[in-house]
Amino acid sequence: MEHKIFIAGFGGQGVVLAGNILAEAGLKKGKNVTSIVSYGAEMRGGTANCSLIISDDEILSPVVDKPDISIILNEPSLDKFEKIVKENGLIILNKTLVGRDVKRKDVKVIEIEATKIANEIGNIKTANVVMIGALLKETELFNVWDIEEVFQEMSGKNKALFDINKKALLEGHNFR
Repeated sequence: MEHKIFIAGFGGQGVVLAGNILAEAGLKKGKNVTSIVSYGAEMRGGTANCSLIISDDEILSPVVDKPDISIILNEPSLDKFEKIVKENGLIILNKTLVGRDVKRKDVKVIEIEATKIANEIGNIKTANVVMIGALLKETELFNVWDIEEVFQEMSGKNKALFDINKKALLEGHNFR
């Protein structure tokens, strides 16, 4: 098993955090993991992306040039990165912030209004977690409990933070 994942959006949307959550879950499952982060100098509001590989086998290069899964949080990221997803790959699209359809016909597309859902549950900053929930629903990468375990560690004693992330994850997982 090897998954090459690419996550893209604006700085401040939790692109790096989403990558870290998935990487940590991979490490907890005994997988080999690499992650590379890129963001514009302006940080919040600029572009940000994260590529990671989660594999049962040794990872020879951390470069993800053709991801099999892309999580796209905004329209500029779709415009820039739609073409890099491998044929028969998966694009998970935050339809709240993307006003157009995916042009490619050789990829599977999952549309979820992640920002809207995050806003409705009370914390717009959890749109990235909603997207992770949708990823778990469409793949066998991890189960919900694997990610909840990561949230537990990241949240420490902050039960409210754990609860809102768990709710966002489940909303994304159960969206259809």
